[in-house]
Amino acid sequence: MRRLAASLDVQPSALYWHFPNKQTLLAELADRIVATRPEGSAAGKDAGPEAAGGADTDWAESVRSEAAALRDALLAYRDGAEVVSSTLALGLGSPETVDRFARAVARGGFDAETSRRAATALLHFVLGHVSHEQQRLQYDSLGVLATGDSSPLDEDDPAAAFAFGVDLLVGGLELSRSRR
Repeated sequence: MRRLAASLDVQPSALYWHFPNKQTLLAELADRIVATRPEGSAAGKDAGPEAAGGADTDWAESVRSEAAALRDALLAYRDGAEVVSSTLALGLGSPETVDRFARAVARGGFDAETSRRAATALLHFVLGHVSHEQQRLQYDSLGVLATGDSSPLDEDDPAAAFAFGVDLLVGGLELSRSRR
């Protein structure tokens, strides 16, 4: 709070004129972080399954696009994933991120409960993956990362590892849909 106040050239107590506590201030920051991602073509719209009676064939790409856009938004801010994650854990902030994922999944013909659960799983994956990426970036900038092949995690290409994880979740949804 002191660093934020200093960067705004105000006293820390002045921040509480606009926000009742630190948590609501962080919730506002989290909402602004996730709001920086573009609305996207079909991914952000309130589109349900196509009227022709089938599931939208682009639903999986909409999910991938939403995940990639959220990853980019979180990576744009130092500790972005941690701020958003802690805000969600407290039940604060806008539900828009989960809603966007749920709308993208629902385009695949999934019911509301499945869409919401899948959206939550996707959000947890994105937050966890980006949090790890941001920690690694910070440790690397401080020169404290272990060298060599000591990490069992795929650190060479975090974007590819991220895409692989999203594909696993989308593939699981596709499999569950084919079993209905």
